[in-house]
Amino acid sequence: MRIIVTGGAGFIGSAVIRKIVKDTDWIVHNIDKLTYAGNLLSLGEAQDSERVFFSRLDICDKTGTERVFRDFRPHAVMHLAAESHVDRSIDDPGEFISTNIVGTYTLLEVARSYWGELDAKGKKSFKFHHISTDEVFGSLGHQGYFTEETRYQPNSPYAASKAGSDHLVRAWNKTYGLPIVITNCSNNYGPYQYPEKLIPLMIQKAISGDALPVYGAGDNVRDWLYVEDHAAALLLALQKGKTGEVYNIGGNSEKTNIEVVKTLCLELDKLSPSKGGVSYSAQISYVEDRPGHDKRYAIDCTKIKHELGWIPKETFNSGIVKTIKWYLDNEEWCRQAMVNYQGQRLGTSGS
Repeated sequence: MRIIVTGGAGFIGSAVIRKIVKDTDWIVHNIDKLTYAGNLLSLGEAQDSERVFFSRLDICDKTGTERVFRDFRPHAVMHLAAESHVDRSIDDPGEFISTNIVGTYTLLEVARSYWGELDAKGKKSFKFHHISTDEVFGSLGHQGYFTEETRYQPNSPYAASKAGSDHLVRAWNKTYGLPIVITNCSNNYGPYQYPEKLIPLMIQKAISGDALPVYGAGDNVRDWLYVEDHAAALLLALQKGKTGEVYNIGGNSEKTNIEVVKTLCLELDKLSPSKGGVSYSAQISYVEDRPGHDKRYAIDCTKIKHELGWIPKETFNSGIVKTIKWYLDNEEWCRQAMVNYQGQRLGTSGS
C-alpha cells in the first residue's frame, strides 16, 4: 500500500510513520511544511527507510500537492498536518484558519480530483483519513463522555478550526462521495512532542530548575493517550474503519493538570533527583488561567473497541515513565526543539 501522510514530521504524524515502517511493508510519502514544530529527526530510524519519501510542502499549495498525488499514486491519505497548540491559536488564529481549514479544503479537492480519475477498483479501495481532536466537542461537566454523536461546541480558535475541517471532510463524503474516515483523539503525550505542550514543557522546566506554571487551580481534566497507542489506533481505522464513519480514540486516563504535574515531579525525583535533593514539586506555581479554558475532556472509546478491536496498551503511569525516560535520554533533540521556543507563556492576548 502507498500512503500519503501529511504532517509526518510532527508529533503524532512521525509516530504514525514510525509505526508503518516497523509493522507493515507500506510505502509512505511524508508531506510536511516543517514549521517550528516539525522535525524530521522525530522519524527516528524511519527517516532512513527506503520506503519513506519526503516533500517539504504546505498543504495550501495546491499545485505542489497535486504533483505529489500524480507522481506517488497513493492508495490512501492520512491527514495529520495542522497547527495544534491552543495557546498559539489565541495569539494568532489566522495561521490556524489557513492551515487547518484552507489547507484541509485544498487537500480534499486534490484528493477528490485524483480519486475521480481512478478505475473502479481504485475508487473502492481509496480512503481519506482525517485525524482530529476531542476539543471540537467543547467542555464537559463533572460527568459524561464525548461520543461520536456529541454535538460540536468548540471554544478556542484551534478547536473551531479543527471543527471546521471535520465538517469539510464529512461534506466531501456526503456531497461528492469521497471515501473518508474521521478520528477524534484525546490529549496525546509521549516521545518527540514539541516542548510547548504541558508534559514535555514541565519536564524541561523541572530539570532546568525553573518554575512549573500551572493554569488556574490546576483542576482542568484531560484524558491522556500515549502517542504510540494512538498511532496503532489510526492504522486500524485506516485499514478497517467503515467509510463515512467517525471513531473516538482515548486513553482511559483522566487526570487533572495538577495531578499530571505532581506525577511528573514524583517520577523525576526517582529518575533524575535534583542536585539539592529537594522534590521538583517545590517548583510548582499557579498562574492566571488560559482564556476560555475547557474544564474537562473525556472520551468514550466503545465504538473503536467493539468495531475495530483497539484498546490502549499503556496506562498513564506506564506511559509517563517511558516519556520521562525518553526526554532524559534525548537532551540533544530537546535542545534543538527549544531553539525557537524558550518556554515562555503563550496565549495571553485573549486575557
